[in-house]
Amino acid sequence: QVQLVESGGGLVQPGGSLRLSCAASAFTSDYYTIGWFRQAPGKEREGVSCINSNDGSTYYADSVKGRFTISRNNAWNTVYLQMNSLKPEDTGVYYCAADNLPGGYGCYVEPLLYGYWGQGTQVIVSS
Repeated sequence: QVQLVESGGGLVQPGGSLRLSCAASAFTSDYYTIGWFRQAPGKEREGVSCINSNDGSTYYADSVKGRFTISRNNAWNTVYLQMNSLKPEDTGVYYCAADNLPGGYGCYVEPLLYGYWGQGTQVIVSS
């Protein structure tokens, strides 16, 4: 059973930074993609970023490009989302998700393609 556990959320002032972590375990596939998604109150879940363990490709939503950075540890069992220059509109519950996406290469954040999800961590950006 694949398990994903997020941590690192919290309350931060606009312009501040947070680093989220996603600890992953029990993958049965050699290659997989881990994505970060967020959901604000009353809004649909949106893809934020992802990274593919096969080719290392990454993706960022336009809303976070240049402010967020996705990375991983050498063992590929923890993926991080460094969030800088945070804005109030970044507020939401952040989820990490994982799966072996079709094709095995590249990286995209279509929620329906991810079968494994963490429980989420709350991020609040407010003064």
